[in-house]
Amino acid sequence: MDVTLLGSGAPAGLPRPDCPCAACAAAQGEQARAATALLVDGALLLDLTPGAAFAAARAGRSLAGVRQVLLSHPHDGPAVEVPAGLPQPGRVPDGRELAVLTGHRVRAVALDAPGTGYAVTGPDGRRLLYVPPGGAPAGLEEPAEPYDLIVADVVGRPDALAKLRSVGAAGPTTDVVAVHLDHDVPPGPELARRLAAAGARAVPDGTTLTVGAYEDVPDVPRRTLVLGGARSGKSVEAERRLEPFPDVLYVATGGSRGGDTEWASRVCAHRERRPGSWRTAETCDLVPLLKDDGPPLLVDCLSLWLTDAMDAVGAWDDAEWSGGGERALRDRVRELTESVRATRRTVVAVSNEVGSGIVPATASGRRYRDELGRLNAAFANECEQVLLVVAGQALVLRG
Repeated sequence: MDVTLLGSGAPAGLPRPDCPCAACAAAQGEQARAATALLVDGALLLDLTPGAAFAAARAGRSLAGVRQVLLSHPHDGPAVEVPAGLPQPGRVPDGRELAVLTGHRVRAVALDAPGTGYAVTGPDGRRLLYVPPGGAPAGLEEPAEPYDLIVADVVGRPDALAKLRSVGAAGPTTDVVAVHLDHDVPPGPELARRLAAAGARAVPDGTTLTVGAYEDVPDVPRRTLVLGGARSGKSVEAERRLEPFPDVLYVATGGSRGGDTEWASRVCAHRERRPGSWRTAETCDLVPLLKDDGPPLLVDCLSLWLTDAMDAVGAWDDAEWSGGGERALRDRVRELTESVRATRRTVVAVSNEVGSGIVPATASGRRYRDELGRLNAAFANECEQVLLVVAGQALVLRG
């Protein structure tokens, strides 16, 4: 089964008409995208968009063999003209199955937003799932057979991919292609980087995908360190990387700090930003978590873990530091990094990048700065990917 993307953009396309934003300005050439529409084996058209016949011709395809046109979501604006020779578009009721004369079977998938998803099984038995913009499958049953190809709104609804992964509908060999791409993410390398972290990819309009070919499935880094300064966006970047995955355990190393209202406000903002399916553990005891099997870990942050470790070894007192505290801290850091090296879990850790600005005025401050630099370097050495976030922009240092 072959799928040609006649378009891969948001309903308004990319660039959006009359939009002056930086992402739209950069959406030129292969980065420009028409509204998403899929042509399956030249016989089934999923979503009818303006200029579909011209888009097919540019891709070296024809709509002459289309036997069924299905719409997946409400279309705003004027009605789209149906090209001559095409059947009138329709929608399949949720849960119902449609058999096409060409041997394709189409099952309508219920969503948690207006619209209908379509699960298509080709004559060769290969399976495709197409999800419209802003939607995620609802009422999924577990276990599910993995699809060969998923075409969905990965940027706008990363939780849809998490839901599919949670029941096995998206497996390790599933090719996940992002569509309905809008101006929320700059096109080009930044889009590719974000999608790769989710195990997905984007392709230019006109690309034909062979369902069941897995050679382009991105490898998701298993251990990632995200560095950055205060309010740089490092926590947002770390959280974004795990949104497409189910059952994430968020490890908060800062504690509650009872009575500190400003800290409570920070904690609340982080909690509200996280998906509701994530669990939270407030602990600095990271080694047992890294040794256990389980869902992905998001550790926020190593800087606070270090503060707790330095408290425990008496690092702030010169006599205790020289009398065994320094050696004890080195042992704790070594135990942590060895656990990171051996872990089988997916781990995303956040830490502060310090030491590039004002030299701390106190000996204890300089000691903390130096130890955090050593910890960051040791932890990064065990990670497949290391990022530095500056002004909300992620720079890839490794991976």
